[in-house]
Amino acid sequence: MSRPSLFTVLSPSLLHLYDVKDAVVVVIDVFRATSTIAAVLHNGAHKVIPVDTVSGAIEIGQELGAITAGERDGRIAEGLDHGNSPLEYPATFIAGKTLVLTTTNGTRLLHMALRDGATTVITGSFANLGSVCDFITASGKNVLLCCAAWKDRVNSEDSLFAGAVVSAVSSHFTIHCDASLMAAMLYSSVKDNLWNFTQQTTHYHRLSRYGLQEDMRWCLTENIANTGVIYRDGALWRMG
Repeated sequence: MSRPSLFTVLSPSLLHLYDVKDAVVVVIDVFRATSTIAAVLHNGAHKVIPVDTVSGAIEIGQELGAITAGERDGRIAEGLDHGNSPLEYPATFIAGKTLVLTTTNGTRLLHMALRDGATTVITGSFANLGSVCDFITASGKNVLLCCAAWKDRVNSEDSLFAGAVVSAVSSHFTIHCDASLMAAMLYSSVKDNLWNFTQQTTHYHRLSRYGLQEDMRWCLTENIANTGVIYRDGALWRMG
């Protein structure tokens, strides 16, 4: 029996080149949306509702009496209750609650995939690397590792996570995809020194201006919130 195929999409601007309909789409936004989503659900939130506009998040939050959160360009967006930091949501605060989240890149990419007809969407980050790998290998479907990037520009941290996944699951998939091979090579070359490498990157410099180094260290920690996250019925839910 032939193995399913795996592709890496390095930027949302390239998503239109791929068929999302019959694939597992893994939305990746390491700094920080998909890391925060993993943290929130791992810590017992009821669900996360991803919204692609600030006004939409505020409206839904008011309608449901939910916590509204998110950022634009790394800072808490005006009118929202909380930001996009995984460290803001301990179990003592978030357990049993609904979070409405909007971010610059990650939630936008998720909605792009849905508009293109994706039927199986999960979110991935170093925080839940193991769960992502387990799900896609068990699915038997083609996989698209979709990097949120930064305003359509390729970034290192999302590419590194894609490389970590490719390295872990390559024996289960057919991989004829240069982006996947490049991502895996990048990850292999720096995996033992991710933090030092990351300090050279543009997104590190952007977020460090706001004192978010601790966030970024957390977001690079493998399986620190190893909970599977899947989209259904308009929200992101904890698997199982």
